[in-house]
Amino acid sequence: QVQLVESGGGLVQTGGSLRLSCAASGRIFSINTMGWDRQAPGKQRESVATITSGGSATYKESVKGRFIISRDGAKNTVYLQMNSLQPDDTAVYYCKYLTRDAAYWGQGTQVTVSS
Repeated sequence: QVQLVESGGGLVQTGGSLRLSCAASGRIFSINTMGWDRQAPGKQRESVATITSGGSATYKESVKGRFIISRDGAKNTVYLQMNSLQPDDTAVYYCKYLTRDAAYWGQGTQVTVSS
């Protein structure tokens, strides 16, 4: 089992920034992918960004150039720096940890962007 603890959500005005953090603990494998999904009210959950244990990152098209995902391997922690936030970014953000055989998600942290 893997446990994920997220932090860093909150309320911010349009154009502002927030940094999300997610620490993984438990049965950690050296080869894994960590990242963030989000789910807005009435919408399906979608992948926002992922980063492999080798450092390769992918982004949802609408956040490219605004969001930066990074990770600290020694701390088993992934970060999401979110800049130039827009009301459409309002959602619950879920940290995820993926291996070849399993997937885990955190409890979620609310991000609200006011116009």
